[in-house]
Amino acid sequence: MVSQTEYKRKFLVVIDETPECERALTFAAYRVKRTGGTVVLMSVIQKPEFIGLGVEDVLRAEAVEEAERNLDARLARIRDIGEVRSESVIREGSAAEEIEHVIDQDRDIAILVLAASTSNEGPGPLVMHFANRANALPIPLTIVPGRMSDEEIIAIC
Repeated sequence: MVSQTEYKRKFLVVIDETPECERALTFAAYRVKRTGGTVVLMSVIQKPEFIGLGVEDVLRAEAVEEAERNLDARLARIRDIGEVRSESVIREGSAAEEIEHVIDQDRDIAILVLAASTSNEGPGPLVMHFANRANALPIPLTIVPGRMSDEEIIAIC
């Protein structure tokens, strides 16, 4: 049997500006707190369009700084939850493609955790993308309802 300190299972959570991102983070962090493993926080920045020499580099640097601030805020939340091991990664490109690349590159990632939007327009583009491709993913996909409260999420973890 593997001890909890040796347990390598990782929960991948996409960190962005959406309110539902907090739902996915809460689920993954409390699940890891209870069962062991690591929460991997992933932020994906868009590639800047070609504007002119040097401008793309400035835009990319600003996007990375914003992603780092966003990740730092979520890492602080994880520290508030308690003893939860975490990692963070920033990628550039299409969110869906980069998520798939990270999953392919890190064999310890065992679960992709997303949260559904509360919008009337549907569950959100990443949820739709991965729900439609669930059979193509090499790992389970967990979709947390966006309307769940922290208390409700903690109760099921």
